[in-house]
Amino acid sequence: ALLSPWTSPLGPLGLTGLSHHGSPRATLACPSGSTQAYVTTVYTSVVEDLTRNKQHRFIIVDQEFFRLWWDGVASAKQKVQVRQLVDQGRLEFVLGGQVMHDEAVTHVDDQILQLTEGHRFLYETFGIRPQFSWQVDSFGASATTPTLFALAGFNGHIISRIDYDLKETMQQDQEMQFVWRGSRSLLAQQEIFTHQGVSSNIPLLLSKGFYWNEKAVFPDPPWDGMYPNQTVPVTLSNIQRYANTLSYNVRKRAPWFLTPHILWPWGCDRQFFNASVQFANMDYLMGYINKHVSQFGVLMVYATLSEYFQTLHSEHEPVQVRDHRDFLPYSSDMFHSWTGFYASRSGLKGLARRASALLYAGESMFTRFMLAPHRFLDRAWGLQQLQKLRWAVSEVQHHEAITGAHTPKVSDMFVGRLNNGMHGVQKLMSAIVQDRFPAHTGLEPGGYVAVIYNPLAWTVTTIVTLTVDFPKVSVTDESGHPVPAQVQNSKEMPSVYDLLVLTTIPGLSYQYYVIKPSRRAKGDTQVTEATMANTKQFGRRPRRHDSSVGRRLVHDTNLMHSIWERQSNQTIQVTQQFMEYEANGDEDQGPISDNYVFTSSETAKPAWETVGMEIVEGELVTEIRQYFYRTVNDRDPTYTVYSRLARGPPGADGELLCHRIEQEYRVGPLELNREAIWRTSTNLNTARVLYSDNNGYQMQRRAYKHHENNIARNYYPMTQSAFIQDRQSRLVLLSEQAHGVSSQGSGQMEVMLHRRLWALSVNVTLNDTSVVHSVLWLLLGPSTLTRDLGQRSGVALQHRPIVLIRELSETARIHPHPQHQEAVTLPPSIHLQILSIPGWTYNSNHTKHVKNLRKGEAGEAKAEFRRVLLRLHHLYEVDEDPVRSQPVTVNLQSVLQGLGSVVSVEERSLTGTWDVSTLHRWRWPTQEPGHLRGLCTPGSGCPPARDSLPAPRLGSGAGQTWLRSQLCPLRPV
Repeated sequence: ALLSPWTSPLGPLGLTGLSHHGSPRATLACPSGSTQAYVTTVYTSVVEDLTRNKQHRFIIVDQEFFRLWWDGVASAKQKVQVRQLVDQGRLEFVLGGQVMHDEAVTHVDDQILQLTEGHRFLYETFGIRPQFSWQVDSFGASATTPTLFALAGFNGHIISRIDYDLKETMQQDQEMQFVWRGSRSLLAQQEIFTHQGVSSNIPLLLSKGFYWNEKAVFPDPPWDGMYPNQTVPVTLSNIQRYANTLSYNVRKRAPWFLTPHILWPWGCDRQFFNASVQFANMDYLMGYINKHVSQFGVLMVYATLSEYFQTLHSEHEPVQVRDHRDFLPYSSDMFHSWTGFYASRSGLKGLARRASALLYAGESMFTRFMLAPHRFLDRAWGLQQLQKLRWAVSEVQHHEAITGAHTPKVSDMFVGRLNNGMHGVQKLMSAIVQDRFPAHTGLEPGGYVAVIYNPLAWTVTTIVTLTVDFPKVSVTDESGHPVPAQVQNSKEMPSVYDLLVLTTIPGLSYQYYVIKPSRRAKGDTQVTEATMANTKQFGRRPRRHDSSVGRRLVHDTNLMHSIWERQSNQTIQVTQQFMEYEANGDEDQGPISDNYVFTSSETAKPAWETVGMEIVEGELVTEIRQYFYRTVNDRDPTYTVYSRLARGPPGADGELLCHRIEQEYRVGPLELNREAIWRTSTNLNTARVLYSDNNGYQMQRRAYKHHENNIARNYYPMTQSAFIQDRQSRLVLLSEQAHGVSSQGSGQMEVMLHRRLWALSVNVTLNDTSVVHSVLWLLLGPSTLTRDLGQRSGVALQHRPIVLIRELSETARIHPHPQHQEAVTLPPSIHLQILSIPGWTYNSNHTKHVKNLRKGEAGEAKAEFRRVLLRLHHLYEVDEDPVRSQPVTVNLQSVLQGLGSVVSVEERSLTGTWDVSTLHRWRWPTQEPGHLRGLCTPGSGCPPARDSLPAPRLGSGAGQTWLRSQLCPLRPV
């Protein structure tokens, strides 16, 4: 029965059959996956059944729960059986990531991480490398995914949930199978054959009578109290009804495909926990159908996913080519647009990205400074801290995790694991830095040391905010020289102060500062203090109910009304305010918003009546603080925004800092059934065309579409960036986490920041009373400027410097002289996507690794600390910028300097399991559209791949360098 898995696929892979007298061939595929109460029974039951019945097949998708079963439950005998089944090809791992990740709100770096974690386990344990995906349950399909899967070595890709009306068109046009060229730059180099699977709204055929698990008997009840339904077993008296229903479904879908071989998944959540009963009924039904092929028109056989794709590939039937367009957003019907989850549990989304950023920094610091001898640090312990956070960041990418489509109890579990993992990596980084400094005494206690690490492979100039208890403070660098700094009243706590430090840090290096109370005597010019900013407070101003805009920011509305863009010397009208959509909370009154779905029949309304303001002006930064109050009598604001404009050093080092407005938000607690947005309105003539990113990897053009459900269906995911533009100017918003974004009017861009929902008689678990903290950076200027700065600024926001604090004491180990560091500086168009010691235990030679597995030696292998994983990412599309888009040559010796001598370099597949020289992906015959012919084929001078994986072996040695910072006289606008 066609039922794609919902939350956590648990099932077998079923049926492939040869066509018979022109009848369609049916292939059943069933996924496997997650709910913990069922995991032990599912895998134990399936392995037992497949061992007994040679004709049965089963596929496993997510690795997290299989790994838990394998490491903590499976007996030695069961492990032997699993290895035999895998070798025989009857138990198959598809996709192979730690989870089946969401495709809308996950970042490309995190997608690669979770896929790498799963593939590492499978390769180390079984010597296998998945070659087919099973991405059927994510809520829409991103164009990033086919590119990543092609780079990982996949030969076939399966998707499922796409817009219902688009799927109907594809069915009519027999375009349910196509070659997808997800990248405009890579095109045919990294295309992948894609199968569009089950119906977009997942018709629950299985729930109508196609699973037979009998009673669930577990040591503990299911966590949600829901036992699966039981279906009447197949008997002689009812088998005709079963056969009629199943064969009708197969024949109905057969005209959608050019091939006579039809994939028919069999499985769902909480299924196959009693595999012998399930398979017995399936055998009986399939046998009956196959004995009456002339009656039913269908022949059915079991198959793994690889067997299905191998059958298709052997046909050499040309298929259509799809370009880089994605399948977002996803609507299951006219009134259910799955765009709400772009902002559901916004706090978890933010925590997941911060954890990922910390992991990124910890990986490179560990790699850079662990190859040299350390006195106090156990590198095995250090690797363990990184592995814990890798696991936590990977699992939260699940399509029911980072999307916010889960209960508060499950959310607490994710938050706990992320926080624990972050704590471990912070301890690791602090230990590395501490171990770099020999003991030195003589500094009086009071104040603290701040070590600021730049995880990017560019020199970064930025302003770091610290918290101090004293208004008179001195900041010095490692040589004792004063550092430009500004003190101001804290924006969060009245009893402390914000200390803003201007720092310039070379790539993959850290700066070291001493912050302590200033004891400068009157008239003493030897001690330099941080300057104190002036704060001006303005009373609340009521919201104007007309459309006029005041000419002066301070004395009229307390709202922004324009931005002067200095490069083109023009003033752009810009207003910003918080607004809310009011959600229906009664399903009897019509469609509702829930964790997944956003539904609004009315436009957003202003969510405040008065706004207060403070302007904090100093030598480094001007900060505008706006407080939005829901009613005139409210004591505390519901919404707050802090807008910061910085002055930076002259030249290239300060260009990113000087061309942005940094905005921090505090949103909530919301009232029930409210969905909060931050709307930016301009006088740009954009015709409601929006550009938003796919997973921080590439941009998609989003023209406004007129639907029955207009507002919700014109919302899109913004993982890292979005912009609007006209012929003269572009306004860019960069985000540190995923949000929903839309352009509901010309010149408008709105970002959904927070949701709180509650509905009667509906399982809505989004009664989120938290206060959400978000960050957006705003760039405004000619497209030539913003396209150059936008990509690098987006990466800079994702990976801001990491601050490590240590209090000063009389016995603190402080080094009086700078430590030498080897800075790493890549060209501005190249991003160091990862530099890590993965700790893989397998031999990079596949033949030797498989031999070791068969000898049983792989289980005794230890983590390799001299094998380094390096990924480089070209940030610009092939035609995005006349300069930045050009191919770049990178000297790997310079990137890896300080790590020791490079013994060898191997170019690997995206997840590291393939040597690319041995990776030969399938080529599929295509019906080339005219506009794609001849654009880019392998060997024809195509631009270089945007992701590559050299994996050098390194010797020992490390070093360091330092760089001072300066100021330039730029003014805020």
